[in-house]
Amino acid sequence: MVSSSRLVAIVSPESAPIKRIIQDARDSGRLIDATYGRRTRAVIFMDSNHIVLSAVQPETVAARFENEEADIDEE
Repeated sequence: MVSSSRLVAIVSPESAPIKRIIQDARDSGRLIDATYGRRTRAVIFMDSNHIVLSAVQPETVAARFENEEADIDEE
């Protein structure tokens, strides 16, 4: 699980600059691979400078965060 308050951005891993950022994070120990061996479909940037890899589409991740924020607002 990722804290929505710590989230900076959710992007697709397809571009070369994002691939370089992922490799840099891996080399420096800032990468969290939450794909469980599946294909990476979303890259989540955290405010702690960590990078989280997810097997869920970026749109799905964003929708889940939006739903969580709506649930919190209702409470």
